[in-house]
Amino acid sequence: MFKEKNDFNTLLYWIPKVLQLFLNMSLVLLGIILSVLLIKEIIIFIQILLEGGNNDFKLFLANILIFFLYFEFISMIVKYFKEEYHFPIRYFIYIGITAMVRIIIVDHEHPVNSLFYALIILILIIGYFIINFTPRERPDSTINHKK
Repeated sequence: MFKEKNDFNTLLYWIPKVLQLFLNMSLVLLGIILSVLLIKEIIIFIQILLEGGNNDFKLFLANILIFFLYFEFISMIVKYFKEEYHFPIRYFIYIGITAMVRIIIVDHEHPVNSLFYALIILILIIGYFIINFTPRERPDSTINHKK
């Protein structure tokens, strides 16, 4: 009986460790891929700047925002490892705001859609302020409060 329970506890100990290792390796691979794409965006910037005759500022601005999306995702992966395997929600909000701004710049043909995108940005900003005003440390629920 004790042997079976010990084997089960050992299994329960190793399952999260193996899954965490798989997640970490996947995120490192994703970080490498995003870094390559970030370098590709820098090359595209250089090509746009060297062409000179092409004054498509909308394309240039859209590429800048794509660059920042890659940059924010890479920053979020770095922060994940620095904060002991935790994704800060504020990074997802940054990425959402940047993505919505990019959509507004690239696809602003329909004013109603642009208004909805702007409302989404407003909601994300309000969410960001709510996160900043709430305390980061949560009280421990296991402590018995005595009068």
